[in-house]
Amino acid sequence: MSNSWQIPRRTFLRGLGTAVALPVLDAMLPPKALAAVGGPGSAPAFPKRVAWIYVPNGKNMADWTPQLVGENYDLPMILEPLARHQRDLSLITGLAIDPANAHGDGGGDHARSGGAFLTGCHPRKTAGADIKAGISVDQIAAKQIGDQTRLPSLELSCDGGQRAGSCDSGYSCAYQFNLSWRSETQPMNPEVDPRAAFERLFGNGDAAASLEAAARRALYRKSVLDYILDDAHGLERQLGANDRRKLDEYLTAVREIERRVERAEKFGLAQVPAGTTPPEMFENYEEQVRLMFDILTLAFQTDSTRISTFIVAHDGSNRPYPFIGIREGHHDLSHHRNDEAKKTKLAQINRFHTTQFAYFLDRLKSIREGEGTLLDNCSILYGSAISNGNEHIHENLPILVAGRGGGAVNPGRHVRVDDKTPVTNLYRSMLDTVGVHTEKIGDSTGKLDALFTPAV
Repeated sequence: MSNSWQIPRRTFLRGLGTAVALPVLDAMLPPKALAAVGGPGSAPAFPKRVAWIYVPNGKNMADWTPQLVGENYDLPMILEPLARHQRDLSLITGLAIDPANAHGDGGGDHARSGGAFLTGCHPRKTAGADIKAGISVDQIAAKQIGDQTRLPSLELSCDGGQRAGSCDSGYSCAYQFNLSWRSETQPMNPEVDPRAAFERLFGNGDAAASLEAAARRALYRKSVLDYILDDAHGLERQLGANDRRKLDEYLTAVREIERRVERAEKFGLAQVPAGTTPPEMFENYEEQVRLMFDILTLAFQTDSTRISTFIVAHDGSNRPYPFIGIREGHHDLSHHRNDEAKKTKLAQINRFHTTQFAYFLDRLKSIREGEGTLLDNCSILYGSAISNGNEHIHENLPILVAGRGGGAVNPGRHVRVDDKTPVTNLYRSMLDTVGVHTEKIGDSTGKLDALFTPAV
């Protein structure tokens, strides 16, 4: 089928309390833009996306940091699960987040890590309502381009936690459980429940109607897709073969994720061991993480948002990992005092997290966009505000960026930058890939051009 017939990019399949956004189809692209697609990351017609994925408590850095610099860099034990994506990764050594340091405020590194990581600002030490950090990089982007999508940004987390009161040496819990800050005093609370995230993505924008529709689907054991089938069948009759295949694959993926959300709800929370808080004991943590990654993939695939943050676990998390044979808490192990057995267990937890990130990259690369993939049109940062958790060091951070930024990023390299280079310099360059230009983010001193090519 030719592309002479065109449908709007913002087409939805609608039903009771439901609005299912479509992936980018050939029929949505103008003929010239479709013809311009020539290779990975070279499709100007496709939207560009950015995300920041946060993991806590630093790393066992000896098992993270490659020895070799450049294209043929080695992958230490923690990074091995990412081997199949090595050509899509940019590993950066030397970055720092100085505002997470004490600067006279004493303890509270984990709270400061959360509050400073995306803002580049030193959080005010308070456990009261007078919290203050800075506008985070994702919300700087959302203010400029968020009106181009149904959701200006999407905030996800696998830890609910407290939203007020003291969580770390006199710092408010707001710093520890939020990465995203809409203003200096207003954090963006992330979605923790996969069901809530799913409904946010596929609701019709009316919260009450979406909740009612979800309850009705549960009562009658219906899928969100059952309510949009008429619209879907009507659209299919007008699409070419390639678009029909894309639509079928997409709807199948939506239904599979919906089934997994239902299974997760059925099992609920596990028995909570003494001293462990319920938000950290989702029945199947790996499934919770992967569900959130799948929902984020759908959000990017459908252009429902182009900006996201995801807290895989909050900084200071003492979650145990018995499913990989580790019953000690993560935070406790990060203070290993150079005990080799503890460092080995810490590295295993670090490797578990990169395994989940590799799963996310698998999903992004499985979705075609022109001659490339969804990952080609993304810049996804993965990392932490702490390197050595034993000493709460905020320099030489474990940071990598996945994707090609629509052609703006030259991946497949390990790059060493000057020590103590602000990580916010990297953020400024990441924003350029989505057409957002800013002179300053927190403590930034410029841009990090080592990974990036000038926009064409």
